[in-house]
Amino acid sequence: MPTSGVPLLSEMAYTRRGAGEPLVLLHGIGHRHAAFEPVLDELARHYDVIAADVPGLGDSDSLPPGTPYTVENVVAAIVENFEKWGVERPHIAGNSLGGLIAIALAQHGHVRSATGLSPAGYFRPWSLIQAAVTLLPLKIGSYLPRRALRAVANLKIGRLFIGWALYRHPGRYSADRVYGDALAMKKGKAFWSYFFRCVPLGFRTPATFCGQAKVPITIAWGDKDLILHPSQAKDAARKLQGVELVTLRDCGHVPMGDSPEQVVAAIRATTARATATV
Repeated sequence: MPTSGVPLLSEMAYTRRGAGEPLVLLHGIGHRHAAFEPVLDELARHYDVIAADVPGLGDSDSLPPGTPYTVENVVAAIVENFEKWGVERPHIAGNSLGGLIAIALAQHGHVRSATGLSPAGYFRPWSLIQAAVTLLPLKIGSYLPRRALRAVANLKIGRLFIGWALYRHPGRYSADRVYGDALAMKKGKAFWSYFFRCVPLGFRTPATFCGQAKVPITIAWGDKDLILHPSQAKDAARKLQGVELVTLRDCGHVPMGDSPEQVVAAIRATTARATATV
């Protein structure tokens, strides 16, 4: 753990609100902590919520030069930020890449409970191809000039085109929100480091994401996920014993806006299991 005055591996940008037990929220690859805005106010009624940008993405610092984006290094960076925020073993919930990191934090004993919303890390070779085919056009498209991205976001059909792979209901998002998400994808410094780090996971699931769950873990998967196929949920539950498996009805890969109620319910049920075991 860092001491006062020692630079963090990555100082993470975040927003914080509410009171109660601490709950940290982590977004997916190429996204930003604003992904949790649809559930933030409701969660803040029950928790001290910290929605953070993952190291190297959004407005968070990159890892130091030469430091690879391994799960171990990213976990270490996040745990350093826990201390900076004044929290110890918070609850955590993460989407996609954030779900992978949340489960890693849980298996290493750094959190009290974890909720993975379509977590990465349980790929099959064919599902890795599916993820790449749907995700890469969004990344490549984000390299358009900002004026072009704004013009696309201002059009309803443009917002549908940008959001179809991420959300079951992309029409619910405003032009400003879609433009902001496109900019987050565009400037995500560590996007390619995370992306290529995931490739081997298509052929072997690291031990971090297998075995007996060490704290209460829920894996919740949108039944209309177009990036990580819902069939991976069963693989995840089989490889990581002792987890709760929840289906998020009529939800896509980023379910927070598709059904805030189901996402909040999954998180609250997971934290309640942790409280019951104290």
